[in-house]
Amino acid sequence: MAGPLPAVVLLMVATMTAGCAGEPSRADQAPSRTSARPSTSTAASASASATPSASASPRPSVAATLAAMSLPEKVGQLFMPVLYGPRADGSHSENQARFGAATPAGAIRKYHPGGVILFPWAGNVSGAEQMVALTRGLQKASKTPLIIAVDQENGVVSRLGPIVTDVPGSMAIGATRDPRDARAAARVTGEELRALGINVDFAPVADVNVNPANPVIGSRSYGSDPARVAAMVGAAVDGFHDAGVGSAAKHFPGHGDTKVDSHSGLPVIGHTRAQWERLDAPPFKAAARHGVDIVMSAHVVMPKLDPSGDPATLSKPILTGLLRDKLGYDGVVTTDALDMQGVREKYGDAEVAVRAILAGVDLLLMPPDFRKAYGAVLDAVKSGRISRERLDRSVTRLLTLKAARGILDGPLAGSGEAAKVVRSGEHRKTAQGIADRSVTPVKGIKGLPVKGHVMVTGPAGKRLAGMLDGASASGTGDTPTASQIASARSAASRADTVVVTTKDAGPAQARLVSAMGETGKKVIVVSMGAPYELARLRGYDSALAVYSDGDASLRAAAKALTGALTPKGVLPVGLAAG
Repeated sequence: MAGPLPAVVLLMVATMTAGCAGEPSRADQAPSRTSARPSTSTAASASASATPSASASPRPSVAATLAAMSLPEKVGQLFMPVLYGPRADGSHSENQARFGAATPAGAIRKYHPGGVILFPWAGNVSGAEQMVALTRGLQKASKTPLIIAVDQENGVVSRLGPIVTDVPGSMAIGATRDPRDARAAARVTGEELRALGINVDFAPVADVNVNPANPVIGSRSYGSDPARVAAMVGAAVDGFHDAGVGSAAKHFPGHGDTKVDSHSGLPVIGHTRAQWERLDAPPFKAAARHGVDIVMSAHVVMPKLDPSGDPATLSKPILTGLLRDKLGYDGVVTTDALDMQGVREKYGDAEVAVRAILAGVDLLLMPPDFRKAYGAVLDAVKSGRISRERLDRSVTRLLTLKAARGILDGPLAGSGEAAKVVRSGEHRKTAQGIADRSVTPVKGIKGLPVKGHVMVTGPAGKRLAGMLDGASASGTGDTPTASQIASARSAASRADTVVVTTKDAGPAQARLVSAMGETGKKVIVVSMGAPYELARLRGYDSALAVYSDGDASLRAAAKALTGALTPKGVLPVGLAAG
């Protein structure tokens, strides 16, 4: 990595609300525990890298790189598209249709994007060696080294699936109430991403999930307490920096109080400025204070912050007025994915790209029509609607980030390093420790450990049963059918205890839990998603929340059920039904 940048002047310090991450909180002062934790290097722990700032004089390599760029190359730096296929030199019809180039390498040479984002559904993710080869090939094709990013939040949003260590997600970490777990989780994930050639993770989620009915954030959030979420976000940023990768706090100005999914609609959040300062702002202030590299905008309307009706992604009062001027943040601002419906309702795809830059965005993520968006921004610069100085400011921010995280001059990933780092024993031990500490007793803890014959049913029921000696299983999917519920009822008649796994339970899972309760057997629910569902379910005697259906979380549940560990997690959200 390059040396530390001059510290950004943080104007937010004087305006931080009580209890935010700038001041010690109970989460920051968590008591030490007997469980072993991974150590971080003294140098890494001493201080987080400052937010890469474009306001200070650019580094010589940044200035020289900028000066050597043509106008089309500068415009290309503002884009982060999806490229299709498992190899940089492999042809794919989607690349031809979207970019007029058959291969990812060809699209990069043609448009000079500032970065790319990887997805399984785009054919980018099949194995560690394949990903190392892909990222090496993408970098070799690019004149200016790329930001290669992924959404690896862990938990419910885990794009790399079984390739990387199964680390519990944000709400599980929130249940430990220990920012050291947030930092350790980010370090583990960051080290594995770096070994694969990925240099930025679009994490952590900085949204405070105050709405139990939120359809898009939920367990992706650390919780509903702004100060605790802020402490976790700041620690996670430090953890990614410990690993040598960039991080992105999302979704500014806050996506935690909505009942609409911005992938399919345009949420409107009625928070006043005072409510925003108290509920939404603290985690983003913490992220900036800890030197977060990128802040991702939200496709939400906050009319009390900007009465125009434009989503925050297109709002200059929000992205420039609040984020840059109020919070003093001068790092990279990226949009959320521009193919989401929330940002496309009011303007066309070309105009959205231009308006986002004018609002204060530096990086345009996943435009649905790349050539249209690229052409619109290029034309806007040529016409003067976007000034050359404004363009250079964004490109400088992006290059400064690349210099700060060693992207401009760092080595390419190698398969040997990936084999040593990815899913290492140390990483899996760290992840399991976090999962164990996250297990939360919600109801009837005195009924543990389970005794006699145990039957497990529900989503992931067979996997959990396999972790319990002598247990049987009656499998269902996420939506148990009437016949599956009948089979589970029959199996329950032969058991002493019934364990029902649930995940974001809808009516079908609720019927399964009720049916198990009607058998007269002792019923224990293991909640594997956001725990709000426990307020809606009826018919159970005891409940544990583990927040995930990953193997580490299920192993932790099995330990709690059998008495191998005493659950000590604390609910990071209230359980009022949504």
